[in-house]
Amino acid sequence: MAQPGAQVAPSADVDERATIGDGSKVWHLAQVREDAQVGRDCVIGRGAYVGPGVRLGDNVKLQNYALVYEPAQLADGVFVGPAAVLTNDEYPRAVTPEGRLKGGDDWTAVGVVVGEGAAIGARAVCVAPVKIGRWALVAAGAVVTKDVPDFALVVGVPARRVGWVGRAGEPLVAKGEGRFVCPRTGTEYHESAGLLTEV
Repeated sequence: MAQPGAQVAPSADVDERATIGDGSKVWHLAQVREDAQVGRDCVIGRGAYVGPGVRLGDNVKLQNYALVYEPAQLADGVFVGPAAVLTNDEYPRAVTPEGRLKGGDDWTAVGVVVGEGAAIGARAVCVAPVKIGRWALVAAGAVVTKDVPDFALVVGVPARRVGWVGRAGEPLVAKGEGRFVCPRTGTEYHESAGLLTEV
C-alpha cells in the first residue's frame, strides 16, 4: 500500500501487501513484492527489483535495474548502484540432487544487510550472507563475499579493503598514528585493530 505522498509509475508492479513510504518514488517497470517495506523519500529506479519482505529504510536509492533479493535489510541512506545485485542463496541450484525443480521449501533464503549510509557501486554483487558496514563504499564491479567494516572502501573480485572513506564518500587522508581526516568535511577518524571510528 502506497502512502498518500508516494508516487508509483503506472508501469511499476507494486504488490498491494507492500508498503511504500511517504515521498517515495517507484519508477517505470520496477517491481516491489509482497510484504516489502520501503521507507520515506526513497527512489526505486527503472526496472529495479525489491523482493518479498525486503526492508528499506528512509532515503534509500536503488538505481535502475538494481536487484535486492529477500530477506535483505537496507538501513537509512543506503545507495545501490545500477544493475547491482544483492543475492540470497548460498548454494544456488535450479534442481534438487534428485533432479526435481526446486521450490520454496527446498532452500533457505539468506540476506545481505547494509548499514546506514553505505553505497554499493554499479554492477557490484554482494553474495549473501554478508554485512556491509555503515558508510562503507563497495566499488563498481566488486564481488563482496565477506563482511565489510564500517567506512571501508572495498574493490575487486573478491572485494578487499584498499582504504577508508568518510560520510561524504571520499577517501580519507592518513595523518599518521592511526588518524585519518575527511578532505571534504574535516571530520577525524581513528583506526584501531582494523576498524575505523569517528573521533
